[in-house]
Amino acid sequence: MSMASVALSPVHDESLDSHRNFPWLCGLHSSDSIVIFLAVGRSIIPLQVLVSDSIALLKLRIQASKDGKVLHLVVRLPNRQAITVGTVCGKVHKFHVDRGRSVGYVKKQIAKRGEGLDLVDQELVCDGEELEDQRLITDICKSNDAVIHLLIRKSAKVRGKPAEKDFELSIEALGLNEKKADCVGEHQQGALSMGCRVIERKPLLREFLLEPLIVNSKIQLPLVIRELFKSTFNGLDRGNEPIRSSEGSGGAYFMQDSSGQKYVSIFKPIDEEPMAVNNPQGLPLSIDGEGLKKGTRVGEGALREVAAYILDHPKRGPRSFSGEERGFAGVPPTAMVKCLHRGFNHPDGYEFDSKNIKIGSLQMFMENNGSCEDWGPSSFPVAEVHKISVLDIRLANADRHAGNILVSKDSEHGQIVLIPIDHGYCFPTNFEDCTFDWLYWPQAQQPYSHDTVEYIKALDAEQDIALLRFHGWDMPPECARILCISTMLLKKGAERGLTPFAIGRIMCRETVRKESVIEQIVQEAQDAVLPGSGEATFLEAVSLIMDRHLDKLYS
Repeated sequence: MSMASVALSPVHDESLDSHRNFPWLCGLHSSDSIVIFLAVGRSIIPLQVLVSDSIALLKLRIQASKDGKVLHLVVRLPNRQAITVGTVCGKVHKFHVDRGRSVGYVKKQIAKRGEGLDLVDQELVCDGEELEDQRLITDICKSNDAVIHLLIRKSAKVRGKPAEKDFELSIEALGLNEKKADCVGEHQQGALSMGCRVIERKPLLREFLLEPLIVNSKIQLPLVIRELFKSTFNGLDRGNEPIRSSEGSGGAYFMQDSSGQKYVSIFKPIDEEPMAVNNPQGLPLSIDGEGLKKGTRVGEGALREVAAYILDHPKRGPRSFSGEERGFAGVPPTAMVKCLHRGFNHPDGYEFDSKNIKIGSLQMFMENNGSCEDWGPSSFPVAEVHKISVLDIRLANADRHAGNILVSKDSEHGQIVLIPIDHGYCFPTNFEDCTFDWLYWPQAQQPYSHDTVEYIKALDAEQDIALLRFHGWDMPPECARILCISTMLLKKGAERGLTPFAIGRIMCRETVRKESVIEQIVQEAQDAVLPGSGEATFLEAVSLIMDRHLDKLYS
């Protein structure tokens, strides 16, 4: 029996250009086949084989094609990577791209397919990490089963409005073509209407979903928020399920890291808020849409959680839109998200379908040594109490108690740091339920420091309202009015040297039935202005009446 040896040799495009040397091969290539060139003596014989062909079958074809003792087998493999780009609503785009191509190139290919997906609107995510345009596909997709998730950044407005006995939260994308976009139908669930729209349902690509809710394409997610998503995503990807908190009156879920040994974030779905349709704590459904606190609405808590973080400006002033700085009061980084997982509360049963996607707030979990309920207030630094008082007065917090102020210790000096959480009852439509547990702590009796007074002087309610609008929340006029008045009171009180106690006492009722001073001021201003007067006229009346009350009370 004679033996024939087969040598494998690489082929360079310039030496074996199929279009030049073998023009008849044009149009023969497909994703299911490759071309093999047999070099026998001075002859080159092309063979087309399927990717599923075995080595044994290949040997038989070689033997049948040419006699000879030695055959040089030259295999030309395509230098292309197969990638899959999937959207939240189940649409899948498949591409074959050169291995040296970048993420920016893939975005261009997606845009060429139409569907209104402009380059500026696209964000590609792999394993929870946002992919920069310059990243190479070979660095991201190590194998052909890799999936890149496509997020569409569309400018949007988040609107909240009463709907009979319900509360409707709508996310309105500006300039979105409803016939072509991925998420455009309306999902209504019981007493809560969420603006996550789905036209066609296809199987989702993982056993869970976690994506940021992008409402303005001009805003780049800060690094701290991107890292928050990444660590939460990795934990879910490793099979570490959300753990529901046994405390509180709504659904709150501790999200674990990839090791399953620590918490990295807390997710609060809007449909599981107190008195919402899927509340897991057994609270009754709100009859008229009002929340547990007067002047609040069911389903708005997540928006207010995010707004409190956005308006917790650093000492130097508002953050840039991609800023990383810690806020003056230390509100943990918070963002709106879409999340799907069987571990959440699904009273009507669960199936892995986009109709079960939940919208809510995702907040960074802060390591702590308990809450202020577990400590005596005398041990808290004055500056730490004062920073929280500034936040609560300004946002007219209707639910500040010792249980939602965490106690931590500075890693460098070991000093106590207070961390305010749970801001779902800020920005109410009236002052009736304003509550501050710190009001009767000894630190509240001391005046603000010079630095704190300077920080308060720089606050601007109108700029804050515009900032929230830029981030997607078109604040209702009643809430905007309260923010303007509470900021006004804080600034006037600090300018007069009033203590947090003196200012806070103006906002809080002494008894349930006795109106607070600020409520009296608002009522007096309403009686003073003519019907049909503009908001500026009303706020000017509030300012004058407030000055008179402050001068009378603290002259």
